[in-house]
Amino acid sequence: MRVLELWRYPVKSLQGERLDAVDVGPQGLAGDRQWALFDRSTGFGLTARRVPDLLFAAGRLRPDGGVEVVLPDGTVTADDDVLSGWLGRPVTLRAAEAVPGPRQYMDPVDDEEDGPWDAWEGASGAFHDSSRIRVSLVSTGTLGTWDRRRFRANVLLDGAGEDDLVGSTVRLGAAVLDVLKPVSRCVMVTRPQPGGIGRDTGVLKTIHRERGSTLAVGALVPVPGRVAVGDTLVPA
Repeated sequence: MRVLELWRYPVKSLQGERLDAVDVGPQGLAGDRQWALFDRSTGFGLTARRVPDLLFAAGRLRPDGGVEVVLPDGTVTADDDVLSGWLGRPVTLRAAEAVPGPRQYMDPVDDEEDGPWDAWEGASGAFHDSSRIRVSLVSTGTLGTWDRRRFRANVLLDGAGEDDLVGSTVRLGAAVLDVLKPVSRCVMVTRPQPGGIGRDTGVLKTIHRERGSTLAVGALVPVPGRVAVGDTLVPA
């Protein structure tokens, strides 16, 4: 399988940046999930599970290594008051290093948005959902006709067979990845997004029914290195 696209998402649950090449280290792609928005009134981290509007803004890295948010109206900001006004709730933009330890988020029970909600604990370090996933990979063969943007993987592979990599060690560019687990899927994949992606609950129902509730695979990075579009995934 060959790298077709590379994506990082500087701010959790916001749109991301497509890259030609990127350094990959123990926390994943450089700059990936290094910031998140937190509700100041509850202390919970925000995701598009709870706040679907997040998917209509984009996070991008600044040349100085900081981050900024591009709102749906084109406003570029990192100001908490502006972000709070957009979302209609008091929020603050925090870097991962400023929020040590596991973080709590909210998830709808049984994928019903108007039903009860449960708290769940994400990883420490970069704002990944799982401590066993720092890089996520999915293939065009697995996606079929589904739009890859629903699944927010870091690496889109041209080919098929990533499910068979679980439990193995692979080399991608100069980086070595330990592929540890399939990626569990939730209501996030049903959310509407810019670019004509509409709300579609059938996506998640099909994943539950036909794929055991998982799609894509997640990996840790024991050996850092640079990865570029066109690199081929091979056994390590």
